[in-house]
Amino acid sequence: MSGSSATAHTRPLLSLPSNPVVYVAVVGALVSAGIHLLLAPRVMGFSQTMGILFYLNGLGFVGGVALLLSRYWRRELYLVAAGYALVTVVAFFVMSGRVNALSVASKVAEVAVAVVAVALYTTDGGS
Repeated sequence: MSGSSATAHTRPLLSLPSNPVVYVAVVGALVSAGIHLLLAPRVMGFSQTMGILFYLNGLGFVGGVALLLSRYWRRELYLVAAGYALVTVVAFFVMSGRVNALSVASKVAEVAVAVVAVALYTTDGGS
């Protein structure tokens, strides 16, 4: 076994970020996830496809947070996180989403995730 492989496995599977800015991205992702998972059953009532997309989006943000807090996180994944958040915002407008308090809160949280992720990528301020 190589030395770097042994070192990677000595780190805990999950750990809290040392950079406080990371928590802004975590909170933003969890806010968006919570809103999507909360609304998914209601949306499922009038569009099964949209309901499934709501579930997947919510789970995607939760999975992203889990990955961010894991030993498997890499700096390049900040760009993936930013792209994921921005695609979610664009999809809302492309699919003509209803504007209400929850949709605005979700989109603000997603933009925050994108901005913070890009900032962390450029400053290498990892977890």
